[in-house]
Formats: sequence, structure tokens, C-alpha cells
Amino acid sequence: MTNAPAPSHAMLPRKDRFDIPEGTIYLDGNSLGVLPKGAADRALRTIQDEWGTELIKAWNTAGWMALPQKVGDKIAPLIGAPEGSIATGDTLSIKVFQAVATALKQRPDRKVILSDTGNFPTDLYMAQGLIDTIGKDHVLKTVAPEDVEAAISEDVAAVMLTHVDYRTGRLHDMDGITRSAHAAGAVMIWDLAHSAGAVPVDITASGAEFAVGCTYKYLNGGPGAPAFIYARPDIIETVEPALAGWLGHDAPFAMEMTYRPAMSTERLRIGTPPIVQLAILDEALDAFDGIGMQDLRASSIRLSELFIREVEARCPMLTLASPRDPEDRGSQVSFRFDNGYEAMQALIARGVIGDFRAPDIMRFGFTPLYLDDADIIAAAQILEDIMARETWKDPAYAVRSRVT
Repeated sequence: MTNAPAPSHAMLPRKDRFDIPEGTIYLDGNSLGVLPKGAADRALRTIQDEWGTELIKAWNTAGWMALPQKVGDKIAPLIGAPEGSIATGDTLSIKVFQAVATALKQRPDRKVILSDTGNFPTDLYMAQGLIDTIGKDHVLKTVAPEDVEAAISEDVAAVMLTHVDYRTGRLHDMDGITRSAHAAGAVMIWDLAHSAGAVPVDITASGAEFAVGCTYKYLNGGPGAPAFIYARPDIIETVEPALAGWLGHDAPFAMEMTYRPAMSTERLRIGTPPIVQLAILDEALDAFDGIGMQDLRASSIRLSELFIREVEARCPMLTLASPRDPEDRGSQVSFRFDNGYEAMQALIARGVIGDFRAPDIMRFGFTPLYLDDADIIAAAQILEDIMARETWKDPAYAVRSRVT
């Protein structure tokens, strides 16, 4: 009689797959994931053995040309997408631009892009920049997150939202909002930057036309790791890329003078892909092998609930800024404190790394791949000591760095 495979939650955390500096409790995976073991070696092999030895031949011999699609297919199951529906490369800002521009072309008689005041600023900047560029009287309308569904009217061309609020972790109802958008005839675009690899997403079941996301947060692809864009398979042949790059062409090396889009999600590729960073990301995604997103989510909720209980018991001067119900938030917890920047710097100096978002948000991310209960309790104890001793009042912690 063979033993049944262990449930994937029993395989968490996987600390042995990551290089975490000794003495560090890392609660900032919602901003930049930690270095996966093997990633540095993979980058070195790509540089020395592939580029260094094969030179330009490596586009064929090392599979460089196919790497963006290979990585996209590894991301696909983490967001409930089918193989072949995700293109990788470029930055998240560029992918937002692609999605919104395409949506406006699909609804030429409509003039409103609807978003919310909790959206990540770059998404709003890119939408407004597109509006200013095309000059066709479009408008960007933002409403409070809780008012989005009521604001979806028949003049809305596209609804563009970030699934998980970057400040508080508040979670949008993806399926409900998508249904409302479609009922009004609008195109739905989801930004999954704070969702991919952190919370279960079924983008296929939602029916959304587009989804975009970055890969340097919960996917641990490293700083500046390439972004991804999903297009619903049944509409891909109607997608008209506003940024028509040569690698989105149906036959890039035919060198035709006019653009002819690839008959797949490949049309959403633009320029030459960042091979070294894609290789690192390819290696990083192996950490998810054998782990179900539902089990990852269960661990995330357990860790975040433990943190909330510990912090509220130890640090009454901090106020929970995230939704109380774990089903209403992503894989992060935020607390408000008037001197949150200084307190976070004091915490970082003690080896507990989170981050700060203006005006008063202390953010903490929970990545079950490399965090356990002992980390959470220790972090809360250190935070308690800092608050009790008012260590954060040291003037050194008030010095503002460029990155907070």
C-alpha cells in the first residue's frame, strides 16, 4: 500500500529554498520578495554559459526566444489562467498602458475609464497619460473603492482596478465587479500586482478581458523583474496593440515594413525580452511547485491573524488599517501610527523589515513560503519593545530615504 501524498500545506514554509539574511524577519514580500536559492546560479549560467559561450546562438540553442512564454505558462496556474494566455516582459506600467489602450479601442463609442481612489498611482498615471496622448475626450474617473460597482454606467469603456489595495490590503470582489462591468458593456482590467502568488485568483472564471501584474513581489523574481499581461483567449485575435513591437509581430524575422500581429498572446510582446531577469524568474517560480494556492492562502490568513492579535495586545497605540475580516484582505496587514515612518525605521534597524506608505501606514506582508509562526511572534515582540521604549523618537529614524 502506497502512502498518499502529503497535503501541500504540510510543505510550508519552504525556508530552505530561500536566502534570508541571518537575524532578519522579512515582512516585506508584498513589496520585494527575497532571493530564491538557485537564482544567482541561474543568472550566472545564463550570463557565462549561454551568453558567454553561445553568444547570439543562444536565442535558439538556449531557448531564449521561448523563455517569455515558458515563464508565462508557469504564472498561469497561480492566477487561474490557461497556458498560452500570458505574455511576459516589459514593466507593469507598460502592461497597464497596453491593456487600457486596447480596451478603449474595443469600446470606441465610450469615453470613461473608471478606477478607484485606492488604485496604485502608476495605473492612474498611465491611464491619464494615454488619455492625454490620444486626445479623444476620454476621462479618467475615480471613486471610493466601495462605490465602484454603483459607478459602472453605460458610458464606461473600461474598469481598471487593483485587486488588492497596496496600502491596506483591502480585497475587491473580482467576480462581482467583473459581472457588473460586463452587464454595462465595459471591458474589465485587473491589476494583480499584490495578488499573484499571494491569494487564490481564478481569472478565467471571472471572465475579465485583461489582467496585468508584476513578478518581484510574491513571485520573488527580483528587483525590476518583468511584468505579465493576460488576455482572455477568446478575444486575443481582436486585440489591437497600441505598442506594436517587432516581437509581437506574427513573423518577427520576416522584417516586414508593416505590423501584422501574432495570432496569440504573443502579440502583446513588444521588444527584446530581458533574458537574465526572465531566467531568474523562471527559477524563482519553481518554489511554488506542489503548493496549492488555497493552502498558501490558509497559511497566509493564519499568519496575518496571529500578527494582528499579537500587535493589538502588545501595541495599543497602533490602529488596524486593514479590513478586520481576513476574507476581505490580501496577504498583508497595515497599521496606522502618526509616526509610522520613524517606527518602521526603528523596526528595520532591529531586523524586522516592513515598509511605510504615506501618510501613516506601516505595512507588513505575509509570505508563507518563507515565514512561520515563530517569525510572527518575534516580530510582534520587537515591535512592542520599540513602542514601549519609544525608540522611534531617535532623530536618526526621522531621516527620510528616497524609498520608504
